[in-house]
Order: sequence, then structure tokens, then C-alpha cells
Amino acid sequence: MSSTNSPNASETPKERKPGLRSVQTTMLFRAVNPELFIKPNKPVMAFGLIAITLCVAYLGYLRATIENKKDLYEAVDSEGSRYMRRKTSKWD
Repeated sequence: MSSTNSPNASETPKERKPGLRSVQTTMLFRAVNPELFIKPNKPVMAFGLIAITLCVAYLGYLRATIENKKDLYEAVDSEGSRYMRRKTSKWD
């Protein structure tokens, strides 16, 4: 057991930075992975989450309305009046 201290033992917790901000990296790595070096921005994250949620909800709404309209068609009876009718199978 030697009594010499390692270089890491002399560092205080204030000098050490968590994450990859203190690690030596190339500019290419920082440009490709900016989320590892930039502090999170809560308002932008909330806006993005709301925007993506609304987009997915709108796509779901469009799909639901198309599926409901898919089974209906406009029929004309013998008197010439038009009405909406559900498609039925000839096998039913």
C-alpha cells in the first residue's frame, strides 16, 4: 500500500462536471450529438411534446373519419331521391 494519492483523489466535487461537458471531444461529435452538451430547455420541450401529440391526434381523427365514411355510399331510389346507405355484402 503506497501513501501517494492518485490525481483523481485530489479533485474536489466542485471541480468535476457531470456528463460529457468536461470530456475532450471533437467538434464533429459535438455537432452530431448536440443533445449531450446542451442544457435541456423545458419550454421548448413542452411545446414540442404538445405539437407532436396534436399531430398524432389529428392523424388518428382523419383515419377514424375515413373509416366511417368508407362503408357509406350515396344511393338513389326509384323516385330519384338520394340517401346515404351502408355497403352490404352479397353474401349476407
